[in-house]
Amino acid sequence: MSQFRLARLCLMLAAVGLNSAAVIPAVNAQDKPAAAAAAAPKDTVRPELFKLLDPAQIKPLMDAKNYAEIQSRVTQAEAFPNRTPYEDYVVNRMKLSLGSATNDNAISIPALEAVIASGRLAPNEQADFIQALANMHYNAKDYPKAIEWFKRYQKESPTPEKVAAPLTRAYYLGGDYASAKTALLPAIEATEKAGQKPSEEDLRLLASSANKVKDDAGYLVALEKLVAHYPSDDFWTDLLNRGVARKSGFDAQTNMINVYRLESAAVKQMAAEEYVDLAELSLRDGFPTEAKKTMDAGYAAGVLGKGSNAKTHSALRDKANKGAADDAKNIAAGEAGAAKAKTGAGLVNLGWAYATMDQGDKGVGFIQQGIAKGGLKNAEEAKLRLGMAQVRAGKKAEAISTFQTVKGGGGAGDLAKYWLVLLQQQK
Repeated sequence: MSQFRLARLCLMLAAVGLNSAAVIPAVNAQDKPAAAAAAAPKDTVRPELFKLLDPAQIKPLMDAKNYAEIQSRVTQAEAFPNRTPYEDYVVNRMKLSLGSATNDNAISIPALEAVIASGRLAPNEQADFIQALANMHYNAKDYPKAIEWFKRYQKESPTPEKVAAPLTRAYYLGGDYASAKTALLPAIEATEKAGQKPSEEDLRLLASSANKVKDDAGYLVALEKLVAHYPSDDFWTDLLNRGVARKSGFDAQTNMINVYRLESAAVKQMAAEEYVDLAELSLRDGFPTEAKKTMDAGYAAGVLGKGSNAKTHSALRDKANKGAADDAKNIAAGEAGAAKAKTGAGLVNLGWAYATMDQGDKGVGFIQQGIAKGGLKNAEEAKLRLGMAQVRAGKKAEAISTFQTVKGGGGAGDLAKYWLVLLQQQK
């Protein structure tokens, strides 16, 4: 995760510098002290102090980067006894300019705090300075202080949203994951509601924050959003694991194969063991052509046929190839028997077999007949396979309509939901 580096104070205060530093009205050195005190404006600087901090003299020193001389003048100014609040304010503004120019937080932070506390800044300037101070604490990795000042900015500024992102990151980097999660989710949802795409960093932060506080449901929400907006093989694999296979009530016997089917459609490359598992499950369920294509894909991806498992992979591939060849010769002969069966299970299986042979339209038709005939042990899984067959047949609109009807537990409803996510991405 990026450090989300914020602008240095010198950038925030680029316009503050000497040109916009506090005006320093000077008392005429020739005046008598009493007369000078009577005639002077309320906010003045004594002439001897003014000589040290005169902007006309400081500016060329700053331009020449003669910071040692400026520091000397500031040190001398700080040594003046009985300074007035306004003189303190002027000295701190000068220290702030020096600290900003030299990136010296030890100078800048206390000076900036003093300037803010002076009560002499206009409201908009006060808010900018508060934000700058929060940024400085953030960049110094003093996250508790950064949080304190970001929150103050939100209270005093008409644009509290400006610091929402760094405040959230300060929470996270400071170890307050619960607050980070609480702040992130509504902001992300508001972005989506406005028809905009949340940043991947925000979504990753939400997922990580939820994970840190062991909020599995919150992590899954973040993961679903990551898959929806920034799909990757890792996100998809994690989603199918946490959002389907590891959920309570998941029917692995029926739907683990369907998890792999969706994964194979969603990712660029599966792990070697996943290609093997899908091929073996396909053979178990009587779909050798699907097993053959799965093994072919694993070999094409370069993850099968290597290492200590090379012989095992080769044997499984040979078995799948032989079964696929036999199935291609004999599948038509099974149509009559499937049609005469008391339930629609045979028709559903026949239809999926045709779908795996790239005869999508024919496959869809048989699955629909099987569902209509009824008597199925798991009608939701049959609808799930109908949707997948429609995808293979290029009937995506029909597939979407089908997946929207898949309900129930065991994983079928969750898989249908994530098929809809995938189809939306492909649109």
